[in-house]
Amino acid sequence: MKKVVILTTGGTIAMVKKDESVVPYEKGNMLISEIPELSKLKDIKIEVREFSNIPSPYMTPKNMWELSKTIDKVLEDEEVLGVVVTHGTDTLEETSYLLDLTLRSEKPVVCTAAMRNIGELGTDGPRNVYSSVLTVLSPQSYGMGVMVCLNDEIHAAREVTKTYTSNVATFDSPGYGPLGIVDEDSVIFFRKSLTREKILVEKIEEKIALIKTFTGDDGSFLKIAVKLGYKGIILEGFGRGNVPPLVADSVEEVIKMGVPVVITSRCFKGRVYPVYGYKGGGADLRKKGAILSEHPIGQKAKIKLMVVMGKTTKIEEIREYFERDIKRRPLEHG
Repeated sequence: MKKVVILTTGGTIAMVKKDESVVPYEKGNMLISEIPELSKLKDIKIEVREFSNIPSPYMTPKNMWELSKTIDKVLEDEEVLGVVVTHGTDTLEETSYLLDLTLRSEKPVVCTAAMRNIGELGTDGPRNVYSSVLTVLSPQSYGMGVMVCLNDEIHAAREVTKTYTSNVATFDSPGYGPLGIVDEDSVIFFRKSLTREKILVEKIEEKIALIKTFTGDDGSFLKIAVKLGYKGIILEGFGRGNVPPLVADSVEEVIKMGVPVVITSRCFKGRVYPVYGYKGGGADLRKKGAILSEHPIGQKAKIKLMVVMGKTTKIEEIREYFERDIKRRPLEHG
């Protein structure tokens, strides 16, 4: 019999209310296996395996990398059609994107979660798990990359982000939209992402810092990050990837130390691009050796740099992974 494996990692979907707070369920992820709709699926075995039972802020790059290797091992089984990963919402977008970049199999992998714990009125966890299993079972899911399914919407891992602190409709793909939906028991795809990629590595670089610039920033945090041992830096700038002038000096200094600096934006739509040539503008930073990220969201670029630096630490080789749309634009011209 063919089967779908549900790998549980913890999060609100595996939590209950105790006194005045929400805490991990003492029986682990058993709540997932008690969803009645799963037992009604014909000719499909649902197998629940616990990977961890932690709140998603506890998720680390090491955990994500171990999860990736675990999923690849699970998918080697010919009886396994695909995998559903249950996860906390806070860092789901990071974990799903790392999986999307590093998994070797093209079998469907769907990450899901819950915004409301199992004891809360209108809990969304059971439906999200069921919809995710249906997504795995859809023939169109093969080769779609890692997906995120909540609130009956299916999103690409590279594109999706958490947009709301509490609403069940928190996950969105700004500038892209969902890949499809789950309507009752039907899975309907609208499109396929053309931006996904695989970067197959044997290791990742965990020590990547994510720093957000701000008005009046003097660039100190970049130099401190290097002193603390961070091997790469994601710098979230303004607009097209612009930063205050003193930050530009620090960017140049850090790059001369051999530490790659990838520029993103606090805007979650569009892309950073070498437009502005004033000191601290995106074009100026690129002349100084900074890399402009094709993806504006900082946490996504951080995951990608972790993976890329598992393959190479050379700044110009790293650039090739982030500047595919602007690589014909010479550095000396900004």
